[in-house]
This record gives sequence, C-alpha cells and structure tokens, in this order.
Amino acid sequence: MFSRREPVPFAFVAEADRFRSNVTPPPRESMSRTQLAARSLVGLTVVAGLAGSLLFGMPALEPGRAPVKSQQSQASEGR
Repeated sequence: MFSRREPVPFAFVAEADRFRSNVTPPPRESMSRTQLAARSLVGLTVVAGLAGSLLFGMPALEPGRAPVKSQQSQASEGR
C-alpha cells in the first residue's frame, strides 16, 4: 500500500489544536454578597423542594398499603 500526500480541504482543522491565541480573556469579576446570598438561597430552595417531595412521596410508594376508602353519604345508605 502507498500513502498519498494530497492537501486536505480542511487542513486548518488539523492545525487548530496547535493554535494558541495571544489574547487573554478578561479577569472574572468576584461575586458580591447579594449575588452569593441569592445563589445560595436558590440552591437551598431546590434542595428543600427535593427533600420535601421525597418526604411526602415515600408513603405513596410503599407497596401493600390499601387505599383509604372514603365514607359514603347517609343518603346513599338509606336506599
């Protein structure tokens, strides 16, 4: 077998991993106290919602529990 040395139409893609930019990105701004408090409050709300749904949903997932029958009205019993 022989290999052909033809130019590849997308040779720039092969060179992209070697390219290094000389432009540095701007430094990240530090979060203020209000942003930090808001982010932690949102996180706490999400965690509390998941914990609450798990707490209230677990009894419904237990096998072998019979559904509670509602009481019939007195008018239907008199017939």
